[in-house]
Amino acid sequence: MHGTAALTVATLLLASDLPLTGRIMSGTDNRVELTNTGSQAITAWNFAVVTPTATGTHREVHSADVYLSEVTRGLPQSNEHLDWLGPGQSRALPVDAAPAGATVHIVAVVLEDGTGLGEPETVAAFFAHRAAERDELKKVVDTFNAVLQTTHGVAAFEELQHRFASTAGAEESVPHRSAREAVDAWLQKAKAGNADDVERSARSYVAFVTRQHEVAQKHATRRGG
Repeated sequence: MHGTAALTVATLLLASDLPLTGRIMSGTDNRVELTNTGSQAITAWNFAVVTPTATGTHREVHSADVYLSEVTRGLPQSNEHLDWLGPGQSRALPVDAAPAGATVHIVAVVLEDGTGLGEPETVAAFFAHRAAERDELKKVVDTFNAVLQTTHGVAAFEELQHRFASTAGAEESVPHRSAREAVDAWLQKAKAGNADDVERSARSYVAFVTRQHEVAQKHATRRGG
């Protein structure tokens, strides 16, 4: 058996044991319904919409790691469909295409307790992303705390702007970019004479990011190694 074929068969065998099922929803515009058939919430998933073609099959892969919704759910900018999938819960997710004859193959999931199930490389990628996000969130928290503990007013936000300045050509993480953009906006408000209010907003932001880091720290470790 060729390597690619062996991998496909192994993935399908793994998928049959996963506590997640998926189906193309009829009568809707390109949606897949996922159902958690297990006893734990699912905090990350990867599935493929597989469509037969004249030369074989076409795979459209969809992946989401929603562990941080433990902190962000309910916020105005949060996406309801990007949240933990609880035991027995079903959810419709948009996909790019779901033509007639397409099927859904579940590739991998991560459970609430940190168990990763399914295709090993996909599971490993989830936890690598979580570890990187954990480290970036800590850098943001440490930067804010280092400045706000010793500096106040416009000077504090100027120093934060300097520390969070993006480096040309460097790949910027989401936590870093979010902090940089927030600091830029706060600095303008502080210069307009609202430094005390802005500093309170910044401290609330730090508390929120600290909570995100705590959750990332908890979910970045895979159960069983």
